[in-house]
Amino acid sequence: MRKQKAEQVGTLIHQFLREEGLETPYNEYRLIEAWPEVMGEGIANLTSSLQIRGGVLYVRLLSSVLRHELMASRRQLAQRLNEHVGAQVIENIIFC
Repeated sequence: MRKQKAEQVGTLIHQFLREEGLETPYNEYRLIEAWPEVMGEGIANLTSSLQIRGGVLYVRLLSSVLRHELMASRRQLAQRLNEHVGAQVIENIIFC
């Protein structure tokens, strides 16, 4: 019996997602799911929807005061979200 080269399951899954064109949608899903963890439950509770289109995260907020506060730090927030996912998923955030 011949030994085959063993590979980690995570590596194989990552390779499969990339080959099937599913890596970007999967990373977008992971970023949206990470929103409450990265931003905290308080901000997550004031968020009504999240969508990613063309590398931009669109966040609908229920508080205009919060919207104003987050606008100033949106580049840093995008960086924190990308780091949490481990991939460059978004370049900017627009708060609506």
